[in-house]
Amino acid sequence: MPPRGVRKGTKRARQYEHVKSSARQRGASTRRAEEIAARTVQKERARSGESRTRSRTSLRGESPGRRGGRRSGTRGPKGRTREQLYNEAKKYNIRGRSRMTKAQLQRAVDSRK
Repeated sequence: MPPRGVRKGTKRARQYEHVKSSARQRGASTRRAEEIAARTVQKERARSGESRTRSRTSLRGESPGRRGGRRSGTRGPKGRTREQLYNEAKKYNIRGRSRMTKAQLQRAVDSRK
């Protein structure tokens, strides 16, 4: 079932089904495949102006289709992105966060938990 706002028979509905089946072929569970597909479709809708609201992260960076699964693969360290760490630092009111690197943000946020 495509996410809210996506009508049956539209390009986004077809995209949802395609992404979902691709995720299933890669071994994701049905629920995980549906989540991946819904997030991808919603992000594409936001990038193309089809949705009423959109986050800043949806508008910046590469599109999920172009990115081709990077950031979700098995290589490289896992964890939060710099932007996620920055938002946590903002929540904890950490001073100097805008000038910190990802590693510095990681240490500062982890020391507050």
